[in-house]
Amino acid sequence: MESLRVASVGLGWWGAMLAEKATKAGISLVGCYARTPESRDEFAAAHGGRPAATLDELLSDPDVEAVMIATPHSTHADLVAEVAAAGKHVFVDKPFTLTVAEAKRAIRAAEQAGVVLQVGHNRRRQPATRRLKEMVDAGTLGMIHYAEANLSYPKGLTPRSGWRGDPAESPAGGMAGLGVHMADNLIYLLGRPARVAAFSKQIIAVRHLDDVTTANIEFEGGPLAFLGSAMVIPDIARTAVWGTEAAAWNENDGEEFYFQPVGEKVRTRQPVATLDTVADELEEFARNIRTGSRPETGGPEALEVVALFEGIVESAATGRVVDLDEVRSRS
Repeated sequence: MESLRVASVGLGWWGAMLAEKATKAGISLVGCYARTPESRDEFAAAHGGRPAATLDELLSDPDVEAVMIATPHSTHADLVAEVAAAGKHVFVDKPFTLTVAEAKRAIRAAEQAGVVLQVGHNRRRQPATRRLKEMVDAGTLGMIHYAEANLSYPKGLTPRSGWRGDPAESPAGGMAGLGVHMADNLIYLLGRPARVAAFSKQIIAVRHLDDVTTANIEFEGGPLAFLGSAMVIPDIARTAVWGTEAAAWNENDGEEFYFQPVGEKVRTRQPVATLDTVADELEEFARNIRTGSRPETGGPEALEVVALFEGIVESAATGRVVDLDEVRSRS
């Protein structure tokens, strides 16, 4: 398969990570753009590709087939629309957008342009999460009643400067940067969420963002779930599901898998494979473009995560339970 030719927009630490993983996935980096010449030149020197002086220059380059976006969250919808209008395929980092209305606008732009739109929800690709999905679908765990997902770390104890520390870019604390990964996992495993009740607050208050955010979610299929994300506690990276016959855990960000059937008092660790999930999703992005297949985490899947995220932000701000069908209806 001919190597996909991509350009990067947003050249910070995650933009650099995407460039490295794209190369690992056999994708050719042919261009890059950021607002400052220094950023462009440094990125090009490190990862290759031609630095463009303007976004228009980048998008008018016939050698660029697709664009990887790793910019502030609030810019995603406009950039997706602009990239799609130029006829370029789009890979955009999560969160897709901050609101359902923005997500719908970006999806329409990609559909009208006939380009592939893929969103970087990579943690569902961990073999441990795939095994959870297989167990849920096969009935191995029995009737599912409850699930938990939590992605937390202590980096908030040393606040970041710039947009990543701005509450306008990251409402509800770590939910935008971390929690949406686990929101996607829960939706992948349990289906559409129906209602959410959330809390988000500062406790230690060493930064502008909330320290900790929790959400209780009711799913249309019946199960309840807990979703948590904190920025000032030791690392947690867990997705777990409990049913009437057994429970199972993806622990340590896919490095460990545990299983506990009814009747056993302790869980047992089982061997599980690991995977470079970012390289894997970029391989799929290239394959979708070359074969015409659709992404696993395209616009519709990302829209569900945005609806849950917007519901969490609203519930935390208002103190009420939020009906997610009402959030989904916004435009």
